Amino acid sequence: MTHNVLVVDDEPKLCDLLASALSQNGIVVFTAGNGLHALKVLECEDIDLVISDWRMPGMDGPQLLAEIKSRFPQLPVIVMTAYSTVKNAVQSMRNGAFDYIAKPFDIDELDITVNKALQFRDILKDNQRMRAELDEHRQIDSLIGDSPSFRRVLHAIDSVRESNATILLTGESGTGKEMVARAIHTHGNRADKPFVAVNCAAIPEGLLESEMFGHRKGAFTGAVADRVGRFQQADKGTLFLDEIGEMPLALQAKILRALQERVIEPVGDPRERKVDVRVIAATNKNLLDAVANKEFREDLYYRLNVFPIPLPALRERVEDIAPLARHFAHTLGAAAGKRFSGFSAQALQAMARYSWPGNIRELQNCVERATIVASGAVIEEEDLPAYLFASSSADGGTLIAEGSVPADLEAALAEVEKTYILAALAQSNGVQAAAAQLIGISERSFWYRLKKLGIHVDKIVR
Repeated sequence: MTHNVLVVDDEPKLCDLLASALSQNGIVVFTAGNGLHALKVLECEDIDLVISDWRMPGMDGPQLLAEIKSRFPQLPVIVMTAYSTVKNAVQSMRNGAFDYIAKPFDIDELDITVNKALQFRDILKDNQRMRAELDEHRQIDSLIGDSPSFRRVLHAIDSVRESNATILLTGESGTGKEMVARAIHTHGNRADKPFVAVNCAAIPEGLLESEMFGHRKGAFTGAVADRVGRFQQADKGTLFLDEIGEMPLALQAKILRALQERVIEPVGDPRERKVDVRVIAATNKNLLDAVANKEFREDLYYRLNVFPIPLPALRERVEDIAPLARHFAHTLGAAAGKRFSGFSAQALQAMARYSWPGNIRELQNCVERATIVASGAVIEEEDLPAYLFASSSADGGTLIAEGSVPADLEAALAEVEKTYILAALAQSNGVQAAAAQLIGISERSFWYRLKKLGIHVDKIVR
């Protein structure tokens, strides 16, 4: 594993000496001439260890140590001092320094102290990763649903999670593509390695290549130090490329080469670096249309589309709305110190009628608002946002806009019927007799409709 070490000293020759000594062990060394410069480097780079002089003009070693412990509490600091008194050493350790070395120092002693500090940093990082992975395991609980379309997604995850195949997740915005990517990583053969997510649409085009592959110091204006790119950060793990359809054509060729040959070339560095990365890409675009319009490389599309997983829109899995809403109400309510027993039938009906253009993300936001305004243990229809009812009539029926006649009346009526049956089942906790009574039909008629509509009572009710 490559480590980044920041050396802080107002003597340039000493900085060069330390950089030369440490780089022999494969360490990437950053330097700063004073404490203020050091803080700027820490804000921009992922530093694993700081080695700082004790006495410097402006912000001295003790002041820098205090700032680091305040802003980066888990970052180890080794203090150097030519004034190697017991008082200084004890004071630095009390203030949070990992260790200290005295000038002039022995190179072997320096190596031992640095290695101990970096091992300590690795342990902290592993603990953070383990906690993050536990959080991810808890997030897998959010992959809730038993609709046929979502069962196909779960089956695909189970089929591909142990492989190293490149995966392309497609679907509308808010359908949970990153959550699915994390589920594949967490339950796959790289679970103990990094998961690195990149939103290709959120990074300026001019910085995207550097962000992906890294750069060497001086490669371009503003490149004040070497930088490790996302491919290297994800080495041995998973790289999630979200919004891959927004990637510029010029960079697509380099991404293709990285996928085909498993090598990258940092900006300003002609040396190739091998990487072992499992790539999961995601897009809400139709990439075949983008290929036809010369907006996306055809060869990259087929390289990414090794194992496609299309994610259904929420309106295509209406039966999953109630269990998802209950899950969000439970988790969001607990975070706010509230406890909810569920939703009223009217609230569930309102959510089932809505088209959810923002999909699961929009449903979560809706439920979060409802948990804030709800005064009782049951979330009522009036607790839901007003926009859910913008397309509904006063008596609860769905308005049909002028000229908006359904092409398939039977299918449209079946969806309405399914919505009310699911809401009744949710209110009755899956008791069919009670659900039939709620909507005013016989148990036999209710059972017939369950079979006709393909509703599995023991599965959908939680």
